[in-house]
Amino acid sequence: MILIASDSEVSLAVQVHEKLLAEGIRSRVVSIPSWEIFEHQTQAYQDPHNVTARVAVEQASSFGWERYAGKPGRLNCMKTFGASAPLKELQRRLGFEPDQIIEAAKALLSR
Repeated sequence: MILIASDSEVSLAVQVHEKLLAEGIRSRVVSIPSWEIFEHQTQAYQDPHNVTARVAVEQASSFGWERYAGKPGRLNCMKTFGASAPLKELQRRLGFEPDQIIEAAKALLSR
């Protein structure tokens, strides 16, 4: 399992990684602060061991993240616009809490 994130979502991906690890599920967190720099890396770097179980976590738009999650991967990204509430409430409602991402990751692994 590869958890892909950038910016503030990296800490969320690390929380998910630690919980998955505690359950015996191997994962790694990949921080992509720059798509341009990432795409200049070798194919082996970008696609380690052909791991297809990937979850991209992005609280902004899903635009562009599908290329990193891949077709069998999962996008845990914002799909709406204009919601207003305290941050923690929005994160819970929109699926940006560790347990919600873990559920998505496990569903992906069970395919």
